[in-house]
Amino acid sequence: MNSERNLPSAGRPLRLLTVLDKMIIKDLFKTVVSVLTVLVVIIVSRKFIKILAQAIEGNIASETVLALLGLKIVIAATTFLPAALFMAVLMVLGRMHREQEMAAIASAGGGVSTIYRAVFWLVLPLSLCAAGLSLYAAPWAEAQTEVLMHQDKENADVRGISAGRFSEYSSGELIFYTEDVDASGKMRKVFVQNKQGDKLGVVNAEYGRLEYLPGGLYLILEQGERVQGIPGQKDYTIETFKEYAVLVEKKAVAFVPHLESMPTESLWQSKQIADVAHFQDRLNAPFGVLLLAFLAVPLAKSSPRGGVYGSVLVAFGIYFAYANLQRVNHSWVMSEVVPAWLGYFWVEALLLVVGLFMLVRLYSWKWMMLKFTGKVTL
Repeated sequence: MNSERNLPSAGRPLRLLTVLDKMIIKDLFKTVVSVLTVLVVIIVSRKFIKILAQAIEGNIASETVLALLGLKIVIAATTFLPAALFMAVLMVLGRMHREQEMAAIASAGGGVSTIYRAVFWLVLPLSLCAAGLSLYAAPWAEAQTEVLMHQDKENADVRGISAGRFSEYSSGELIFYTEDVDASGKMRKVFVQNKQGDKLGVVNAEYGRLEYLPGGLYLILEQGERVQGIPGQKDYTIETFKEYAVLVEKKAVAFVPHLESMPTESLWQSKQIADVAHFQDRLNAPFGVLLLAFLAVPLAKSSPRGGVYGSVLVAFGIYFAYANLQRVNHSWVMSEVVPAWLGYFWVEALLLVVGLFMLVRLYSWKWMMLKFTGKVTL
């Protein structure tokens, strides 16, 4: 009998998640998804308008518009996941305080550790998700975006050609017309007017195509006749040809990937200050998820009859300062004002100190001393 009395957990199932944990996790998850969806839609919509404008101008193919939209969603979700979680914790716990649910939890013996445990059941997986997005998914999306944009720039001249319409290139020095263009970009019955200094050339050809060659973009004409001379004079040159090339653009489109699209492994192995700064920048998302959630728990506390706007304004002020410090610190690291070994971590440490201060302010220094001496339980 005594041995059974000394085993309080005998016959009880081990529960990792309580009913309260499940309730808070469920509310937090739905709120995070809702807030993140709103933020992503707002930001991506603004960028999508610019993409559509470029597609209308012919700089982007219509087939790649949806692909670019999906890639922009991945990038935006990575950027705004910490902010969405911060707002979700404030909204869910703030509502629980106003509706006196926190008072009921406290009367049942639940303390701040009970709330933190429930919140971090969701925060920890989200921080791992943020790490995967920031370190791998977002750079991949940036790389794919740059590749698609580069391919569209290379093919912009071909998309700008339409049968039965005059096309102008090289600041008006080259004008041509074609009767028909097939799916591969090959033209039939081509007329070209090319100006070189005082001389004016007129070319008629059976076929034509645009092709990148060393030196730029060329219009390759086949089976035609070329007439060149100075208007008003009689010394014209008339010749026939099987193939003739006309320079359309002197500069070829070069593909130069940006640091945002570089794989994380390359940044990790690099010793250049710009690569180090961008690698540390990618760690902001998982650290931000953890620290902002830690800070949001004491910030969410409000009295049942108190207004919600006071704590929300303080929270947004802290987040605004935190986000701007990250941007300013990026330039400091790049210019070596801040040492590379310190990098972004002092900003995260400052946010942790603010969170501890808010927690102590909420429960008082005396409570903290009693907690650490073991005279009070959370």
